Amino acid sequence: MSDFSSILSHALFRKGGERNLEQWIREPLPRAEFLETPNHRFLATMTQCVFQAGFVWRVIRNKWPDFETVFFGFEPYVISLLSPDQLDVIACDVRIVRNRQKVMSVPQNAAYILDITAEYGSFATFIDQWPDDDFIGLCQHLKKHGCRLGGRSGPRMLRYLGKDSFNLSSDVITCLKASGLEIADNPTSKSDLMKIQARFNQWRSQTGYSLTRLSRICACASGENFPDPHT
Repeated sequence: MSDFSSILSHALFRKGGERNLEQWIREPLPRAEFLETPNHRFLATMTQCVFQAGFVWRVIRNKWPDFETVFFGFEPYVISLLSPDQLDVIACDVRIVRNRQKVMSVPQNAAYILDITAEYGSFATFIDQWPDDDFIGLCQHLKKHGCRLGGRSGPRMLRYLGKDSFNLSSDVITCLKASGLEIADNPTSKSDLMKIQARFNQWRSQTGYSLTRLSRICACASGENFPDPHT
């Protein structure tokens, strides 16, 4: 099933045709629109993904307006000025989830964004210039230089903000393995990740689809077949 047409056909069958499948598809933002994304939205979305990891997402969503208030709208420069005492107060604030390690990721990721901005002009510009055919490389950069942005947190942040990307959910991994790719159930090795990148590059060349569309179709072709995209 290395030919993507088989995967697309299976997804169309499971979702009941092209119109229904399209309800499950999300496309990346147009480049010009993505480049307008301010640094504070990158820091906010990084923080949201960090706090969602291993936690009930609904709780984070419900508390999010308070997160925005407590962290001063996630302006990286403002966050960089916070003293250790101020961060201690934030870590104990009942309006947010009081996880000190995750709270401390915010100033570290603010510093990361500011360092990148000093070189590229904005964090969005840095993300935009990274080649789509090396999405794995971008994720590795986030993991290495950011704080708690490894695993699925970094890729999820990019997806939320509209960067063309693929998401290695369990359904997507199942689809990749069904296509003949010999990878682990939880692929983290450099070898497995390079195989995955090569397979998505192959499919993108075959179809002209974005990485985001390819990833969503893979998810629709595997796993539990939910009837509603909002389930």
